Amino acid sequence: MRRAIFWIYGFLVGGLIGAGLVLLFTPQSGEDLRKKIQARWRQILEEGRQAAAQHRAELERELAMLTRRTPPAPSS
Repeated sequence: MRRAIFWIYGFLVGGLIGAGLVLLFTPQSGEDLRKKIQARWRQILEEGRQAAAQHRAELERELAMLTRRTPPAPSS
């Protein structure tokens, strides 16, 4: 039990130190960084939407080709 408490304590202290170092060495202000992250997130979403629309169009073309084919006649 005591070992787990020390591990959690070390994890929290390490996280706080890491967060502090990130804040000290970040070359941009928080506002600039948030704007950059939001812009990148919007770009990723748009690329995902475009890829989904393209994939959907391909699947719809393939479905149309498959539904135009006549099924083979049953052999007797």
